[in-house]
Amino acid sequence: MLELNKSGTDRSGRLPAQGPGPDASPAADPPPRPGGDLRGTAERVPLRPYVIAAAVLCALYFLYSSLQYGRFGSPSWDLGIFEQEVRAYAGFDAPIVDIKGPGYLILGDHFSPIVALLAPLYWLWPSAEALLFAQAALFAVGAVVVGRTTQQLLGGRSGLCVTIAYGLSWGIQEAVKSDFHEIAFAVPLLALVCRALLLRRWTAALLWSLPLVLVKEDLGATVAVVGFLLFVYGRRLQGALLAAFGVAAFVVTLVVLIPAASSAGRYDYWQKIDKKGEQDVSMADSVLGLLNSSVKIEMLVFLIGITAFMALRSPLTLLIIPTLGWRLLSQDSNHWGMVWHYSAILMPVLFLAMADGVRRSRDSHRPWLASYAKAAMPVAAAIAVAMTQHLPLRDLLRPETYRTDARTLAARQALEAIPAGARVETDITLMAHLTSDRTVYWVGGAPGTAPDIVAINLDFGWSRPIQDPVAYAEQLHPEARYRLKHRGGSFVVMERTTPKPPRLPGVREDR
Repeated sequence: MLELNKSGTDRSGRLPAQGPGPDASPAADPPPRPGGDLRGTAERVPLRPYVIAAAVLCALYFLYSSLQYGRFGSPSWDLGIFEQEVRAYAGFDAPIVDIKGPGYLILGDHFSPIVALLAPLYWLWPSAEALLFAQAALFAVGAVVVGRTTQQLLGGRSGLCVTIAYGLSWGIQEAVKSDFHEIAFAVPLLALVCRALLLRRWTAALLWSLPLVLVKEDLGATVAVVGFLLFVYGRRLQGALLAAFGVAAFVVTLVVLIPAASSAGRYDYWQKIDKKGEQDVSMADSVLGLLNSSVKIEMLVFLIGITAFMALRSPLTLLIIPTLGWRLLSQDSNHWGMVWHYSAILMPVLFLAMADGVRRSRDSHRPWLASYAKAAMPVAAAIAVAMTQHLPLRDLLRPETYRTDARTLAARQALEAIPAGARVETDITLMAHLTSDRTVYWVGGAPGTAPDIVAINLDFGWSRPIQDPVAYAEQLHPEARYRLKHRGGSFVVMERTTPKPPRLPGVREDR
């Protein structure tokens, strides 16, 4: 690995002459040498092609997530949770998320105040689809940063190749499939941090990393690694201060802020590491079990494999260690694999690390490495395109994706039977379609509230089939009585026939 502080400039500050690489077009500027001063190269890379590419990617991401939303195919309750949070911010209220429990303050679960930035969009578009669009746009912004930075580093058509590879990467596609999550903000921020590090814009790297501590509680550790890299690159004071800030933010958020907002007075997700079901797991056993599953190993291979393994040549890859660390330590198998949204924040880091790795390898004294580096970008793009046939966006090529089936029609009819402003207890299927103008609870998670409506999908996948929906609603709320209001397909809507209780648990009187 080349020395991190080695300069490649002459006395005038200009880059030394260098012949174009084999993948460079005749009119392309020569790529700078590793370690050279890249701060003057931004003007030589056109922005327009990357904006067009980002617009196409944004349209694809939003089309997929909007179609999934329209088919009532949300894979989890998270979209409803985040809409309740954003809706509260848009109304200048505390972020109460009743889906997690009546009166539940969401900052006591995960610390993600940055989602308040979506409030202006929600004023214009009060729907869960606004969040899906915002995420699509944020992911697409990451593609602009990653692709354009790669062209600045390597020249030629490398930027286009990496834009395709990044835009179709499995980490991004699986995050799109998983509906909205707060990490959508971290994706462009980490891309900008890595860009600044590669272009040797040290202050920019520091400033872009600061907001990460507001995205999610664990990202303070990633900020600390950014500080470590600044220190290694020679910016010792900036690096030390940023590393200290990252560690302090990580500790204060987990030990002080979240427990202070939590009704339980603790950070509940420690249990993901020290408990497996009801069994306690020691930290030593968690560490020894880092690679105790083929699912974990497969995920690691595909993380590096999508970069044609060139990311291993760059110190930027150190930035993925904090996120990978807690995921591999976790006893929850959902954190290990290639599904859900957890790998999205690793994508901009890995693809810019790949660009840096190629740049470092092109002049290698090992001929095989130098030759492979010239082909790495097209290889990565080919891997991404080939993998897409097994990933979510492939559904956009299937005619049935655009058809309205009987299940969707039945779900829409069930929604029409639920009045605006009602307090509704429901499962995942209808949840995110109700949160914009109703108070929504998770089915079984709001005892004593006697909601106005209990609406369930009988095909949701209950552990025990529901034979009598009305009896089930009254079992959930013995203080109230319900009657069947609507039934269509697998969807059942029941309304309360008895008066609303005078006091509702977890609900403020002025609500």
